[in-house]
This record gives sequence, C-alpha cells and structure tokens, in this order.
Amino acid sequence: MTFAPGVGRSRIRGTVAAVAAGLALMASCALGDVAGDFSGKTILWTVPFPPGGGSGLIAQTIAPFLTQALPGHPQVKIEYDGGSGSIRGANDFADTARPDGLHLLITTGSTQLPWLLGDRRVHYDYKDWRIVMAMPTDGVIYVAPKFGVRSVAGLARLQGQQLTYGNLGATALDLVPVIAFRMLGLQVDHVFGYRGRADVQTGFARGDVDIDYQTTPAYMAHVAPLVAQGKAVPLFTWGLSDASGALHRDPNFPDLPDFAEAYQELTGAPPSGPLYDVWQALVETGFGAQKMVFVPRDTPEPMVAAYQEAFARIAQDPVFRARAQTALGQYPLVTGAQAEALFERGTTLSPAVQATLRDLLHDAFGISLHD
Repeated sequence: MTFAPGVGRSRIRGTVAAVAAGLALMASCALGDVAGDFSGKTILWTVPFPPGGGSGLIAQTIAPFLTQALPGHPQVKIEYDGGSGSIRGANDFADTARPDGLHLLITTGSTQLPWLLGDRRVHYDYKDWRIVMAMPTDGVIYVAPKFGVRSVAGLARLQGQQLTYGNLGATALDLVPVIAFRMLGLQVDHVFGYRGRADVQTGFARGDVDIDYQTTPAYMAHVAPLVAQGKAVPLFTWGLSDASGALHRDPNFPDLPDFAEAYQELTGAPPSGPLYDVWQALVETGFGAQKMVFVPRDTPEPMVAAYQEAFARIAQDPVFRARAQTALGQYPLVTGAQAEALFERGTTLSPAVQATLRDLLHDAFGISLHD
C-alpha cells in the first residue's frame, strides 16, 4: 500500500451550526411562502470530487437544463470539494448546507460505502438528506498497452505482472475492483491518496497507474480518446444488474463483456462463491444507484416538489436526452418513487456482506473498522 506523490492533505472547514440553524429557519419560512419559486436565486451544487470525474460531468451536463426547468430559472453554481474519496465534501455539505432549497449534493458509491461500513472519517448521515434525483451508471476497466493485451481475451497475460491501481480509499467504491482483481488472480499495488477518479485518470496518462476504471461519463470524455490513440486498452465493464441481481452487458458498450463474462473468459467457468456474492452486492449498491442528488432533509416541501418536477421534465427533454447519450450514457434519470427505490438499494448492505468487507479490509490493507 503506497500513497500518490504530491497529493495534499484535506483542509478542515469549521462548522457554523448555531448560525446556520437560525439562517435555515428564516430561509425556510421565506422560501416556503413562494411555493417553490427560485426567481433571483443561485443554487449551490456540491460535487465532492475534483473536476473532470463522472459526478462533475453529470452536474455540468444537467445544470443548464435545471436552470430552465425550475420555476424562476435560478443560476446553478457547481462547487468542487474533493478529498478523501468524497468524504470531505460530503462532510462539509452536512456541516454547512442550509435547508433553504438552494443547496444540492451529488454522491456516489464512494460516498455511500464509507457510511455503510462505519468509516470513522464520516460525519454525514444519509438519513439527514432527501433524494431528488438518481441515476445508475457503469464502469469501464482499461489497461496500459505496454502489457501487450489487446482485449479481454488477453487477460491471462496480466497474471504475474505487477500492476498499479489508483485507489480513492479502502472503504470507497474501489472495493469493487479490489475484489475483481483478486478473483482474476491479478497482482495489484494500490496507490492511495488520490482525491477522485479524475486524478487517477491523469495518473494513468502520466504512466503512474497502469490499470484503472472510470465511470461511463468520465470514460467517454477522457479515456475513449486515449483508446482511439492506442494509449489505453478497454477490457470489460462491471455490467448492469437486473432485478434478480444477474449481470448483463452494458448497451452503452456492446462490444465489451461484463465482469462475469470476463471471468469466464479467463477461467472457463462462471463466477460463483461468497466473494462473488459480495462483489455483486457492491455493484448493485454502488452502481445501481451510483449518482444520487440530495437536499437537506428539512428543505421546504415546495422546494423539494419543484426539484422533483424539474428533474422529471429534464428526463423527458429530447435535447437533454440527445446530450446525455453522448456525454453520460443511456441510463435512466429518475426522481420521486423511483429515486427513493434506488436510494434504498444504494444505502443497504446486509450485515453478512458488511462483515465480509470488514474482514477483507483487514486482510488486504490492515485496516480495522470494528472499533
């Protein structure tokens, strides 16, 4: 386990709980009176990662449509607050965001899992937030061409090689590749200290990292050009889970196998066993509800309803859908009851899975979350 060079320590922001409580009360009353009208307002949308990652690309793509869809057409300002694999930004949002209808947070599996696993750095609680939008996504695993692998058919050539992977944190969504690499028999050095997957992708381009995954939006924006230039080789996607938990090939990448297909290509048998069961649970939790957007729980109901209606209109907007197809992938943007269902899926892990993951963290990285 090593640390990325040149990565600074997270800055610490103070909380303003007492003042925020008073301001929140006044803002709630004032905004509640206008029945969800955002005229003259600016919405602050927190992305708990550096620019360039999938979450930021989703916020950037949706923001102008949100301005048009909300009553009063407010400005939407995106604030990047990266660090500790999204924990810092989520902590800051929990500490400072007021329930005035003007604060949004986008989270990912790397925000969900540390909370689910009881990471001591986490000060936020998903129960303190209310979901207004959700979107699943996928991830594409790719490797440097120096290994001579040209497709998933060459996976066996990676066994015995020393690979380097940029890991956002032991309790982050990188648990999905940690388990996948183990199942595939790959020897991987995990380099910690990156603030987000965009930083890891930059490290890949520099040669510091030679195996990586990016979520679909970031892959389309930053990795696909490298593939076209012969500087990266896509191997497989994690795949999309159906209601029964079975994996399917992602229609956004019809020529790439899902992880189960890749495993069978390498071993001659489909994946099975306790470790694969945990991996599937992580994919369902971390990618089935990979991108979720929240407001503080006490946000006035007219504001929440306005957001839900706005996101519902955006999802049906043909201009947005055309833009999303090339920038985000063809994944459903949902709100209301559908978003609530994804929220439940994305914030639930069985006690047995959590126990297995804690054991894995201790075995792989010497990290204990029991105390």
